[in-house]
Amino acid sequence: MSDETTGGRPGNLPPETRSFVGRRDELDWLGRELDPAVGIDRLVSLVGVGGVGKTRLALRAAGRVRDAYPDGVWLVELSPLHSASLVGLAVVEALRLADQSTGPVTEVVAEWAASKRLLMVLDSCEHVLADCVAFAEALLPILPGLRILVTSREQLGLPGERVLYLDPLPVAGDAVALFAERAAATGFTLDATNRAVVEAVCRRLDGIPLAIELAAVRLAELSLEQLHGRLGERLPSRLDLLAARDGEGPPRHQTLRTAIGWSHELCAPLERLLWARLSVFAGGFCVRAAEEVCAGGPLPAGRIAGLLARLVEQSIVRRHRTDPARFRLLDTVREFGADWLRALGEERAVRLRHRDHYRRLAREGCAEWNTGRQVSWCERTLTEHANLRAAMDCALTEPDGRVALEMAADVGFLWRHCGYLRDAQHCLDLALATDPAPGPDRTRALWARGAVALLQGDLEVAADWTVRCTDAAREQGDPVAMVAAAYLTGGQLALSGKLSEAIDVLSGTPRLPVQPDGFGAAQLQVRVALAFTYMLRGDHEAARAVAEEVRAASVACGESWAGAFADGIVAQADLARGDVRAAVGNARTALAGHGLLHNTVGAAMALDVLAAGVVAAGDGHRAARLLGIGERVWELTGRAQMNSPDLIATRRAHELRVREEIGDAEYEKAYEEGLAMPYEEGLDYATHGH
Repeated sequence: MSDETTGGRPGNLPPETRSFVGRRDELDWLGRELDPAVGIDRLVSLVGVGGVGKTRLALRAAGRVRDAYPDGVWLVELSPLHSASLVGLAVVEALRLADQSTGPVTEVVAEWAASKRLLMVLDSCEHVLADCVAFAEALLPILPGLRILVTSREQLGLPGERVLYLDPLPVAGDAVALFAERAAATGFTLDATNRAVVEAVCRRLDGIPLAIELAAVRLAELSLEQLHGRLGERLPSRLDLLAARDGEGPPRHQTLRTAIGWSHELCAPLERLLWARLSVFAGGFCVRAAEEVCAGGPLPAGRIAGLLARLVEQSIVRRHRTDPARFRLLDTVREFGADWLRALGEERAVRLRHRDHYRRLAREGCAEWNTGRQVSWCERTLTEHANLRAAMDCALTEPDGRVALEMAADVGFLWRHCGYLRDAQHCLDLALATDPAPGPDRTRALWARGAVALLQGDLEVAADWTVRCTDAAREQGDPVAMVAAAYLTGGQLALSGKLSEAIDVLSGTPRLPVQPDGFGAAQLQVRVALAFTYMLRGDHEAARAVAEEVRAASVACGESWAGAFADGIVAQADLARGDVRAAVGNARTALAGHGLLHNTVGAAMALDVLAAGVVAAGDGHRAARLLGIGERVWELTGRAQMNSPDLIATRRAHELRVREEIGDAEYEKAYEEGLAMPYEEGLDYATHGH
């Protein structure tokens, strides 16, 4: 996977989709605290009640200081997490680290960020506070270039933490301005005749931005005077119970929940029901998913798109920041919906529908993985990661482990191929810990777990899963499953340095028709592993022959994952043959293929081959830049050249050749230029030559 960029810089800050009102003093304070040249403390917390605007202020402030952090400003969204133990994984995913290791996540982040200057925004920490405290405690002392900006309903409580308690907007100024701006979409205009009533509305809402926004959009159906009157009315007792939670929380939090409850009361009954059911989604959803998960009883699927549009108009549901076809609920609004869902007695039923929707999605993705839809399935897996994780968690809590095993086999396979190795390891370990009964799902889960271990370089663990998968495939009597198991056996032997034994296993697998599903992908990976092992042994022509077979099969299937690795192996064989032009072309083709699937390890390997081809072609300056780009990409994997002595020695030889050709000073200059390029910019330069 790759680090995203904003304006050509590393980082993943989303674009602002709404205007920003007020908070000038707070922005100035944050600007000073977050500026490495001015601020002393490296942990800054924005603390306030839900809906007060912590996230928007944090993103605005982080965007202002972006230039002070050459290695990026990174947003880590924690609200979709259901478990505190996943905070580290959320950080790794936000940083786009293709983590190949099995060590603690803090070690992975620390190694990657050791010499970097970056700002990390941990957003919505309150429900995973202890894990956020542990994360900050572990990293801040050993990473002098790291600053952390926290948003939370309570502070972390660490020494040296600078805390800004965020108050609601001043009523007579910014609160009124926000109301007027949001209400303008309804045709409302603020003037001297209505300002006093607007101020009264904002005062009743305690100046809380989210409450003001929810109220302002109601002017599409109420007059300003009606709105003011409604806000003064007492809510029915059932809504009071949900809104105030028997007095739980500070008064302003109760005010916000009361305002949300009032907005809820104004919704039509089916709008309320949809709002409640939408609360089960994590991270976002599309219309089709909402139709499948939320329909039922009085709410037909055919009504959901229209009702969803109404909830968007009322600011209950928001368009996704970067994808207009997707939607999301703000945290406090989702919490209210979840409360209502529990009050309706529907929580378990809707969560099971959510689980089953993503269970079907994962099964379909695996069934079509080895086809021309592979790239689109990769994109969908990335987009739906939070929902897949929530659905997987739901399946693992159910007493019947068969559904969890099936989901783990499918989801674990997809996560393994899309860079979420730790998530795959986690769900597969839990699903297999109960020693499930033999069957195809168990065999697929065992294969996926062994394949994860291979990519992590955990060879002892891989050996154990290899034996279990081979036994299961043999017991099942499925010849394709036996071929898949041979990939684990041969791969483990090859990475252990037992090249001849690996070749015997991998070359001895039968050539069966390649399936379109996950095991079909495993069939191709057997051949990729064989070609790679030949290459490690120095038998370049044998490697080329097998890789060409894989390329042809990949084209026939329409897939890219195995084909891109085969392109890279062919490029290495071209170099050994002395066909530099072909080597450069095939390396670029490999790089483009890996880029489609966000395969960081594959991209890093292709960059090394491309740099070798370019220096052989006589362009030392470009080769040095490519080595710098490749170094940056290898950093994302946590394991430079996969810790292979052969690959490390080969890269070192190419570097020495470039230094000899252009001199140390020119090499260092060009190398640093490549190292400074953000991921996407570097891949574009390498693939297209500009």
